[in-house]
Amino acid sequence: MQHEIVVPDDGAGTGDHVGTGVEVAGDGAALLDELRAAIGKYVVLPGEEALTAVTLWVAASHIQTALQHAPRLAVVSPTKGCGKSRVLDVLHETVHQSMMTVNTSPAVIFRVIGKNPPTLLVDEADTIFGPKAGDKEDLRGLLNAGHQRNRPAWRISGPEHKPTPYPTFAMAAIAGIGDLPDTIMDRAVVLRMQKRKPGEKVTPFRSRYSVPELNALRDRLAAWLGPLRSTAARMVPEMPVEDRAADTWEPLVIIADLAGGRWPAQARAACLAMTRHEAVQDEQSSLKTRLLRDIHRIFERENNPEALPTQDLVAALIQDADGPWAEYGTKGLNAYHLGNMLRDFGISSANHRFDKGRQAKAYMRNRFLDAWARHCPDLAEAAPDPAQGTGPARQGYGLPPAGPTGSLPIGPPGAITGPKRSR
Repeated sequence: MQHEIVVPDDGAGTGDHVGTGVEVAGDGAALLDELRAAIGKYVVLPGEEALTAVTLWVAASHIQTALQHAPRLAVVSPTKGCGKSRVLDVLHETVHQSMMTVNTSPAVIFRVIGKNPPTLLVDEADTIFGPKAGDKEDLRGLLNAGHQRNRPAWRISGPEHKPTPYPTFAMAAIAGIGDLPDTIMDRAVVLRMQKRKPGEKVTPFRSRYSVPELNALRDRLAAWLGPLRSTAARMVPEMPVEDRAADTWEPLVIIADLAGGRWPAQARAACLAMTRHEAVQDEQSSLKTRLLRDIHRIFERENNPEALPTQDLVAALIQDADGPWAEYGTKGLNAYHLGNMLRDFGISSANHRFDKGRQAKAYMRNRFLDAWARHCPDLAEAAPDPAQGTGPARQGYGLPPAGPTGSLPIGPPGAITGPKRSR
């Protein structure tokens, strides 16, 4: 069903329909091009679609008051040093009223979100949602509720203990090692960052030169989009996806339609590629989580030995009549498949000496502790080893990837804070 797209009529100039978008007189498309180039100069993102998405997300922050949904931007990576903090540096200088924070509390956010909310930039989210972070359900609930307008958090407040609604609606970029909680990822445009290849170069981020350039783009975005808020609020763009994915991506597509040119088609292509990619990631993640649980059960059945030979572990998995492993691949799960799947969690086999001097490739039980703690917390009985890596390997977007084979320090409320961090 084709929805009507409203042509701007609030002083921004006349407009012409172009496909499903709106051609706005002025330099909207050119300004987005400039912003896209500036972002790409300082960070290497997973693909062209990701660069398009971040550009539109930044612009959408400047019309938050006109939006019905506030998409999250999940900036995740398997290890440190993948550019997550640099992404937040660039966002800090380009989004509407940025508020940088690390390990904040719901009470702080309740008090800074109002009718014109800041754009929340949350770094080191793994310290908030990781296995050692403790109970953070209030913060997770706030970030979930804030995805949609008119979802206040009620608290007892004041000496009269009066029930008081606190607004939660605000755009948020959240960066951390490993995936964020599923309920947040489901409401987010997801950037799966990787370390730069040797040939991939970026311009060093230097406050003296970089901040004025990015702030100038921020101010031009505000000047362009400010008069278009009422237009944006009335737009109902045609979306290539449905349900929550459509809610999340609609603000980005609205910006693209306001800009016109090649941006409407580019935005919808990025939406399709990135949502399909995440759907496959969800499927693969579910299978890998099943593998971790099955291996935990096998170790328990064997009275939790220090190690299990690779071939014994593979055989035990295949013999599980209720598991998917006998049909995995073309001839069932093998040692190569097992190694590939576990490598995503930073787990690998090694030579091990068993009783009577026998040596064999084996998997050490202690290498699984971190993965069990992060991905199967109900199974974890010991603190994870901080030396172990975690998080699935990431890949760029473009065409959707193939599926599995065989089937905050912060100042006073409202202040703009946050020191620059190194890459």
